[in-house]
Amino acid sequence: MDKKSKVPLYLQLMDDLIKKMDTEEYRVDEKLPSERELCEIYDLSRITVRQALQELEREGYIYKLHGKGTFVSPKSYNQNLIKLYSFTEEMKKIGKTPATKVLSFQEIALDERLANKMNLAPLDEAFQIVRLRLADHEPLMFETSYIPKDIFPNLTEKDLAERPMYDVFMQDYKIGVTKAIERFSATSVRKEEAEHLKITAAHPAMLIKRFAYHKESLIEYTISVARGDKFDYTVELT
Repeated sequence: MDKKSKVPLYLQLMDDLIKKMDTEEYRVDEKLPSERELCEIYDLSRITVRQALQELEREGYIYKLHGKGTFVSPKSYNQNLIKLYSFTEEMKKIGKTPATKVLSFQEIALDERLANKMNLAPLDEAFQIVRLRLADHEPLMFETSYIPKDIFPNLTEKDLAERPMYDVFMQDYKIGVTKAIERFSATSVRKEEAEHLKITAAHPAMLIKRFAYHKESLIEYTISVARGDKFDYTVELT
């Protein structure tokens, strides 16, 4: 630490700890030295060390477990919400290998609640598809999609196991997403979701409801549960 620098000491400490995380001197989920140990290592006051750790936690670099200590956070995936996006394409852009596991595929008749959301009539038929989205074999999102059967009458589980959903829409039906509306809220992970996402039930997560349209027709309604420790979202306001 350069105590003569105009850069505050807590920021210098943050920078040094971040560098050690980036070079994996401190690895993901590894416990960091305690506040007292950091004070001794860097010859800094407890107040300075605590301020640095508080800022690192706020920015998502570390997390705390009560009674156990402070640990290195897994990297989060930043999702830009300025334009339409595909999970598969976004993961490829950041060098990850995306994968989708179809957990369930069935034809259902819509109840009144779902029919209203999809601008359809009760008892209209739709495909209900439950999928697990992964990157580098790590589960990130648990999704339940509803797809109108009258628009995609020949959709199969095999199609979605082999190709991204939007590729199937475009290649087989010449239908693309021209607009999407997403609604975000905080949620807790349910037992079934937790088992697939490999986290504990009641873990904090982001609930995303996506309404995708081709022109004026709704072609997809998807409810996604995204791991709260893996995603952050950016919105550009102009």
